[in-house]
Amino acid sequence: MSEKSEIVFMQVRLLRLASEEWHMPIQKVNELFDKYSILKFIEECYGVFHMEGDYAVFDEIKTLLKNKGANLNA
Repeated sequence: MSEKSEIVFMQVRLLRLASEEWHMPIQKVNELFDKYSILKFIEECYGVFHMEGDYAVFDEIKTLLKNKGANLNA
């Protein structure tokens, strides 16, 4: 599998994980990820992220969103 495919699979897994953890529809999570460039963040950091588990990467995403002022309760 190519690295690009692996990145896409990671992005999809993390979208689904966020949807489950935040009890949000995937569409709403996708809008949030678009607004804060999370998919790009995953792609740019893939070199490190591919060695971590999804929950560790998800923690990084939550930290980034918090630092950018995202409201995950809305």
